Amino acid sequence: MKHAQFDQPVSVFIGLGFPREIETVLDAYDVLIEWSGLSDLDRSAAIDVCRKALNGEKSGKDAREAFQRFADGKGILVDDAYRRASTQLAREWSILPAV
Repeated sequence: MKHAQFDQPVSVFIGLGFPREIETVLDAYDVLIEWSGLSDLDRSAAIDVCRKALNGEKSGKDAREAFQRFADGKGILVDDAYRRASTQLAREWSILPAV
């Protein structure tokens, strides 16, 4: 069975902080089910949307949006993590004023 591809991968840090490209609904579902952090409404909703997408009741786009909302809420999006880290380093080296 071919699982719905995302139109664009969602890059997240998982496990020991390794980046992973989430490219399909099944990839997202696996991450959500294996999540060891605190559960919340975004995770529950993303699991539900991914299940429905795997059953053909929702689209891959719906699943991607729900997974991205979960990842954003958990602070595991790669781009956001890099941005936060570079901003923190810049502050520590007095390149940017403290906010």
